[in-house]
Amino acid sequence: MSHVMAFYRRKKPSDWLRFIFLWSSALITISILIYIVGFILVRGIPHLTPSLFSPTYTTENQSLFPALVTTVLMVGITLLIAVPFGVFTAIYLVEYASRGNRLVRIIRMTTETLAGIPSIVFGLFGYLFFANWLGWGKSILAGCFTLAIMILPIIIRTTEESLKSISDSYREGSFSLGAGKLRTVWRVTLPSAMPGIVAGIILGVGRIVGETAALIFTIGSVIKMPDNLFSQGRTLALHVLQLAGEGHYRNEAYATAVVLLVVVLGINGLSSSIERRFRQKIQ
Repeated sequence: MSHVMAFYRRKKPSDWLRFIFLWSSALITISILIYIVGFILVRGIPHLTPSLFSPTYTTENQSLFPALVTTVLMVGITLLIAVPFGVFTAIYLVEYASRGNRLVRIIRMTTETLAGIPSIVFGLFGYLFFANWLGWGKSILAGCFTLAIMILPIIIRTTEESLKSISDSYREGSFSLGAGKLRTVWRVTLPSAMPGIVAGIILGVGRIVGETAALIFTIGSVIKMPDNLFSQGRTLALHVLQLAGEGHYRNEAYATAVVLLVVVLGINGLSSSIERRFRQKIQ
């Protein structure tokens, strides 16, 4: 105990200021998060009724079940499109492209530019290109491709940084055992970088689930069970926006927000468990 007290006595005033600032920032952030989550739960849980989970939406029940199905469907399809392109692009940038390559600089500049573009611009592009030019109309497929373009920069950058963090000794050891470039990437480098890749996918899922502006132009706002990939639909985030905007269904909007929060936490929890398994295999 005396050693601890002596350690604190040796601290300078500037160290104490930094210490107080760090702890204050952490407490304020946690408090805001707890307040937001608590506010949604308190306002929404009392209005969670069985009618909200009815398979068919009507003006009487304000069912969120079609929006829930559409959200899960869009998350799965968007990841199937974006993850392979994002991961393979990052592998090329780190493992195959030569240093100082002009193409590498162009790709990185493009991904950084895409990451800063507002979602409404992606929505306009998706509406003009996928919905009109390709003739898909406002549909789930048009929305998924638009979202895939939106989350590509996140997946590319996180995968690239994860691959860069792998020590070159792993690659050299694989080469010394006679493995080729492709086998080294597939068997050694990629599994070691998997925790970081999963973290990028989690960030991408969060953007998919919470997106509204881009989907208004590409998927529409029809609330019904999807018949096929060319059907219009409404995600949970869009459902909350529509209910709250109408002004007559605020309670149902809060209840839907609770379900959306649970879905996000569930997806993040599943992704985190997958990430831990990869870390345990590596260790």
